[in-house]
Amino acid sequence: MSRLNGKGAVVTGGANGLGAAIATRLSQEGAGVAILDRDPKGREVAEKIAASGGRVEFLTCDVTSEEEVSAALGRAAEALGGLDVLVNNAGVEGTNLPTDQLPLAEWERVMAVNCTAVFLCTKHAIPHLRRSGAGSIVNISSIYGLVGGGDIPPYHASKGAVRLMSKNDALTYAPEKIRVNSIHPGFIFTEMVHRYVDEAGMDRGDARTALDALHPLGGTGTPDDIAWGVVYLASDEARWVTGSELVIDGGYTAR
Repeated sequence: MSRLNGKGAVVTGGANGLGAAIATRLSQEGAGVAILDRDPKGREVAEKIAASGGRVEFLTCDVTSEEEVSAALGRAAEALGGLDVLVNNAGVEGTNLPTDQLPLAEWERVMAVNCTAVFLCTKHAIPHLRRSGAGSIVNISSIYGLVGGGDIPPYHASKGAVRLMSKNDALTYAPEKIRVNSIHPGFIFTEMVHRYVDEAGMDRGDARTALDALHPLGGTGTPDDIAWGVVYLASDEARWVTGSELVIDGGYTAR
């Protein structure tokens, strides 16, 4: 398929879970893809994409470091012949403690990865998107950026910040035809959710049964459900879509 032919896309946190699915789908739709991640498993994802005929680069990058972000985006743009799409996907869930028990260092760690990294990647991607004459930034937030769950305070705060950062940047860059949207996934059994369940001391099977019941469409989602949303927002099909919240949650937040 060819919905993204000729586009260059960067995916942060592309070594596993949602990021790996997003990078794979973007490539299958014709985009050249650069995967940015500290996890060396990103190289395996890149090798699989390349084996399928995709244009792909794996770049080791700590997305909380401005120096590394700036350098990696420059290398990605050079390798892909320019940048048209940025997917800010990298994220961590954080320690599940109530606000009054949460160490400041843990708050700052989660905010750095989930929020400051979105700022840094957006900041250093904008010049490349300008050179392309237009672009799409897709920020992966969460249903926990829309509603409270009574748990993991820094995750809620960071994902809520990403939601409003997206809207504000959408207004700022609309005159330059750079679109900014957020995606809000429901529960998907990636490694992040597995860690969340394990930390809570729950059996994974019991947790899946409980979480399945919270999604009216039945069951939890898959990484590919989110990847298709990114494909749409990255494509010219969404040329008149900016500042929006694409909620992909099986009806979780419809209540």
